[in-house]
Amino acid sequence: MTEKIIFAGFGGQGVLLSGKLLCIAGMREGKYVSHIPSYGAEMRGGTANCQVIISDEEVASPVVFHPDIAIVLNTPSLIKFEPRVKAGGLLIYNSSLIDEKPSRTDITVVDIAANDIAEENGSSRSANMAVIGKLLKQKPELASLESTIAALEEAVSARNRKFNPVNEKVLKAGYAA
Repeated sequence: MTEKIIFAGFGGQGVLLSGKLLCIAGMREGKYVSHIPSYGAEMRGGTANCQVIISDEEVASPVVFHPDIAIVLNTPSLIKFEPRVKAGGLLIYNSSLIDEKPSRTDITVVDIAANDIAEENGSSRSANMAVIGKLLKQKPELASLESTIAALEEAVSARNRKFNPVNEKVLKAGYAA
């Protein structure tokens, strides 16, 4: 199993944290991982994406041009990354912020109202956790929900760990959505 993933959105949506969290969860389960973050000039509000590979084998190249999976949190990211998803791949999009529906018919498209789920469970800033939960439900071979929850302590900075109970709640809600 090798899955090439792109997380994309704008700065402040937790795109880079999402990739890091998934990689740590995968490592905890003995998988090989790769994580390349990328963001625009402004950390908050600019564009951000990260390339993640999770595999049962060593990762030869960390670069993801045509992902198996794209997780998009805003409309510009949908426009940019939908065409790049491999045929037969998976696109998960945040229907709380993206009004237009993806147009491809050769991929599996899954919507999740990530911002709504996050807000209902304690923090509008944890929409990324709802999307990760949904991803884990769709692709359980990536990492278990339990490993991902355990990885929060390592992935989240010390000053933000106080939000981990909410992050855990939103992860579970996204998984159940």
